[in-house]
Amino acid sequence: MTDMTRIDIPERPDSAAATILDTLPTTGELALDDRASLRRVAGLSTELEDVTEVENRQLRLERVVLVGVWTTGTVAAAQASMAELAALAETAGSQVLEALIQRRAKPDPATYLGSGKALELREVVLATGADTVICDGELTPSQLNALEKVVKVKVVDRTWLILDIFAQHATSREGKAQVSLAQMDYMLPRLRGWGESMSRQAGGRAGSNGGVGLRGPGETKIETDRRRIRERMAKLRKEIRGMKTARTVKRAARRRGGVPALTVVGYTNAGKSSLVNAMTGSGVLVQDALFATLDPTTRRAELADGHEVVFTDTVGFVRHLPTQLVEAFRSTLEEAVEADLLIHVVDGADAFPDLQISTVRSVLRDVLDEDRLPAPPELLVINKVDAIDDVRMTMLRAEFPDAVFVSARTGEGLTELFAAVTEFVQRDDVEVDLQIPFSRGEVISRLHQHAHIVSTDHNEEGTRVHVRMPSSLAGEYAELVV
Repeated sequence: MTDMTRIDIPERPDSAAATILDTLPTTGELALDDRASLRRVAGLSTELEDVTEVENRQLRLERVVLVGVWTTGTVAAAQASMAELAALAETAGSQVLEALIQRRAKPDPATYLGSGKALELREVVLATGADTVICDGELTPSQLNALEKVVKVKVVDRTWLILDIFAQHATSREGKAQVSLAQMDYMLPRLRGWGESMSRQAGGRAGSNGGVGLRGPGETKIETDRRRIRERMAKLRKEIRGMKTARTVKRAARRRGGVPALTVVGYTNAGKSSLVNAMTGSGVLVQDALFATLDPTTRRAELADGHEVVFTDTVGFVRHLPTQLVEAFRSTLEEAVEADLLIHVVDGADAFPDLQISTVRSVLRDVLDEDRLPAPPELLVINKVDAIDDVRMTMLRAEFPDAVFVSARTGEGLTELFAAVTEFVQRDDVEVDLQIPFSRGEVISRLHQHAHIVSTDHNEEGTRVHVRMPSSLAGEYAELVV
């Protein structure tokens, strides 16, 4: 069966930033305003009629047609994948005109859809006036080239679409370097020539140095571009290694202070940033869009029992996340795999939360296996319960009995989440009595910062305190234990 079917993509609600303070705008709100200040304007495209004339130009998504190949799974899963592709396209700034899906055993090795369906796609492009086709998968260089020749408009695959979104949203120096590295890694095997300056004019005795007029500059030019890209990639990798060192130093300093590191991970747009804001009262950027957060953000918070912890908001994951991005963002992902606790946020309103969970765990497992690190403990948090009906909630509670159910928007369930985090933080605590001499005043200061002092008694020898603190910190003051 190879029928191509149009599917309806549900409209997405308008983006909204969560307001934390009613007085001054937060850092996240300012970032959201800045992100929204530059928008694509539909109808003012300057795309060339012949897409083969220019290569590697800036990606401009305006009016697009989505197309996917359904190979396995249910109809609902296939439509959910296309709906996610539509959300990605809208996040990149495009207007989705049509969505098509074809049932095949596997994608066509030549044109992804097959020659007949590719011609049908061309008719849809003409009828809708689209200037771009987005494929729900990663296409080989030959598939991209062949499909472009058939539909005669720009063809973009899922990988390049995600890379474009990352390029738009990256703000830090490290984030921009990581995205640039991933884009170059993707484009390197996809370089191709056009026009006379890139033509291969050699013929006849070209392989034997045929002489003037028979040595075409095409291959030389491509090789020059590839060499420059490789040199730039090497420079970016060196810069990212340097940034990784700085991140490692900061992480080590937090660990020396005995502050538990709680890293928030999850699928893109699952509500991770909203949850960090709700738990810390900070103003991290919140947007109803995919990959709104790229740069890790760390915020401190104090639990009810006096424990100080740090929450780190990380980049979200998505199905078929490009391998180039996983490699480029490895230093960022280390924030997750080296955490004391992973707070795994899941969108409870999504039709397939189990797929979200498996996607996130798969990416983290790849990083853990390569770095040979043990998996940190995980706390599963089902978010957006305010958008779930009672029947759906019952099903989710049965499927994920150990999860905490919350709504970052309304605050429902946050008390239970704080209780679960507090229980985890206290699991390694010990209660001891310390006799601290007057000459060791810095110990008292540190205990106030990183421990919970139950009682204090001053005597002739100094200060005696009954304190509850992490066992690692207690080990540093073993000589003071009485």
